[in-house]
Amino acid sequence: MPWFKIDDSAHSHPKFIRAGNAALGLWLRCGSYSAQHLLEGFIPKSVIKPFGGTPAQVRKLLEAGLWHEAGHDCDRCPQPADGYMIHDFFEGGRNVTKTQHEANRKGAAERAAKSRESKKRADSERESNNIQYATSFQMKPNRARNEPYFQGSTAGQEGLSHRTPADGAALAHAAAMPVPSTSSGSTAAAGEPAGSSGLPDQLAGLKRAIGAAGLSGVSWDLRESAWEYTRQAIDRVGVPAMVAFAVNSARLKGLPAGASAWVQGWRSLEPTPEPQIGVSYLPAAVGLPTAVNRQQQEVDDWASRAMSRARARMTEENP
Repeated sequence: MPWFKIDDSAHSHPKFIRAGNAALGLWLRCGSYSAQHLLEGFIPKSVIKPFGGTPAQVRKLLEAGLWHEAGHDCDRCPQPADGYMIHDFFEGGRNVTKTQHEANRKGAAERAAKSRESKKRADSERESNNIQYATSFQMKPNRARNEPYFQGSTAGQEGLSHRTPADGAALAHAAAMPVPSTSSGSTAAAGEPAGSSGLPDQLAGLKRAIGAAGLSGVSWDLRESAWEYTRQAIDRVGVPAMVAFAVNSARLKGLPAGASAWVQGWRSLEPTPEPQIGVSYLPAAVGLPTAVNRQQQEVDDWASRAMSRARARMTEENP
């Protein structure tokens, strides 16, 4: 929509002062009408009366030089036909011509069309990306209540991990750190293969001995550090001492859910010193009350029988 603009100093211009406020009201309304209808400063006579204009007001505008009628001598303004012309309607670029206004409207329409097209293209690309993302994986139904999280004996072990040496390469810590498939399981499955990695389970002997001692159903889901502490204890004190500790602990505290409950105790075990000739050791229960002696004796007997079974099992497997 075009605007009818006037200079901010028009209030004190001599022409405005000579015309007076009543005539300036008519000048303002007619100027707005001409701008709205793109008449480029032309005022039809037919609009004077509807706007409340009088011949006296028209005459004051003509005498002040704010309007021109047909036959005027101003070389900057065109001659009107059956009407009047606003003097210097385009002076200083205050008002636009019909051509300029139509060009502005066309440019604005083109910019709006480009903006809509750009937004439409962006929305289309976004929707396409969302569809590609949604179809990049298969949607599966919810897992059944009793269905395990992983399927198969090699669940989670399909490929090489960062701890698995590649062909022809050896990691410096590969032998010292556990492979996930060798640090899990239970005493009931101690005799099963180590897993899809093909590496031997260095805790297999301990697991079998624990199971042979009657401590079945114990989980061997150990952390890497606990697995390594257990392997070191096997090398330091041997499997029989570790089985004895587990049996005594289970006798006093009950069977734990996992072997991790024994790891700290296994770490504290020390190798049995070589017996010295002429030196005897008093039984641990000497001087204790009778009831305590009897309880300790029962624990020792139970541990001794468990140790015997564990040794017999290991002898059968390794004649």
